[in-house]
Amino acid sequence: MGEVTSPSAPVVTTGYPWPIETTRLSNGLRVVVSEDRSAPVVCVNLWYDVGSRHEPAGQTGFAHLFEHLMFEGSVHVKKTEHMRLVQGNGGSLNATTNPDRTNYFETMPSEHLELALWLEADRMGALVPALTQETLDNQREVVKNERRQRYENVPYGDAWLRLLALLYPEGHPYHHPTIGSMEDLNAASLDTFKAFHQQYYAPNNCVLTVVGDASAEEVKALAEKYFGALEVVPDIPPAPSGHIVAPATTPVRETVTAAVPAPRIYVSHRTHPFGTKGYDAITVLATILGNGRGSRLYQRLADGKRIAQPDYIGSYGVDLAHAPAPLIITATAKDGVDVATLEEGLAEVVGSLVTEPVTEEELNRAKAMLTTAWWRSLSTVGGRADTLGRYTTQFGDPETVAYRLPQWLAITADDVTEAAAYACKPESRVTLTYLPETKEDKA
Repeated sequence: MGEVTSPSAPVVTTGYPWPIETTRLSNGLRVVVSEDRSAPVVCVNLWYDVGSRHEPAGQTGFAHLFEHLMFEGSVHVKKTEHMRLVQGNGGSLNATTNPDRTNYFETMPSEHLELALWLEADRMGALVPALTQETLDNQREVVKNERRQRYENVPYGDAWLRLLALLYPEGHPYHHPTIGSMEDLNAASLDTFKAFHQQYYAPNNCVLTVVGDASAEEVKALAEKYFGALEVVPDIPPAPSGHIVAPATTPVRETVTAAVPAPRIYVSHRTHPFGTKGYDAITVLATILGNGRGSRLYQRLADGKRIAQPDYIGSYGVDLAHAPAPLIITATAKDGVDVATLEEGLAEVVGSLVTEPVTEEELNRAKAMLTTAWWRSLSTVGGRADTLGRYTTQFGDPETVAYRLPQWLAITADDVTEAAAYACKPESRVTLTYLPETKEDKA
């Protein structure tokens, strides 16, 4: 039998093969349309250029709270009516907030595109007059409960909150988490919240993306009809600068004793901003290091030394675009394994990215995984709409989406080694360790 060789990787020239058309209304609203007639479905997606990085001192958590308040009614839509109208017409909807932006979206049968656009325009321009103290107080309590459920009462749940504070200095726009400070939320008046909405929820601070069964001409006409009369907000304050010259030069460590089932370590480094070649290399690096059973962490710590739990080991980058984004590496100790042994093993594997060149097999595996993940993310109209909204908001042009996958695939083994040598130095390392409570701790 002859030698069997693996097929060569396909040549990818674009990461977005669908059409993209862009226009801007006179009030500054950017409208992006990607027509796809393969199914009678459409996604309406809005990216507001306001996230936790925009929040001034004393107003942390405001962007996230408005993610909740935007569903609580406006001048023409009663409380909970937005959700009822979308779901009652066969649609789905949600919203998310992160440090860089706030995002609202609904996927609908295409015959209800006009309804979705009217709903979004109404809560952009007519929420503040309908906002009451009762609604504000109610949603503040919802956010407090969310903090308890997602961060405080879940094992390891507050790791992200702690890592941000360790990675970024006081006053940096990424230092505080999106959930914000409960003290800030409690202290702010209704008028302060109204002013925040009026400052940032403006057509000239938003990208409206529509993907699916609709033409650019149809979307533009409806956008003009419902958003066109909304007024420009002049002098929207820019976010504080996130510029950091280089990786940290002093390691930082925090140890937390909590109600967790096993010791866990998070190792993190500031790297490069999302969208740069340096961060593309970090993305490939993270996949090689900690994504799946073929990764170095899994092979060496779970299968090899058997000191880490196979289901709780990995590495990933957090795709933040306005400052060096974090690489996070994590492992959870197996029963009977000392946390110092786990940390030593983790450091050894991370260091191997510099001392042991990435193999062709590792590189091809990582690129195959990234390619699969990329096309999976674009397999729905919702995924495409969100991606186009992101690239328009953060890079000024939705067409730049076509370059992301080819740029990942262009990363070389040397690029990965260089990225590891730059970003993963021991002196720039943040180490967050969780230890289980003992009986003495609980006493």
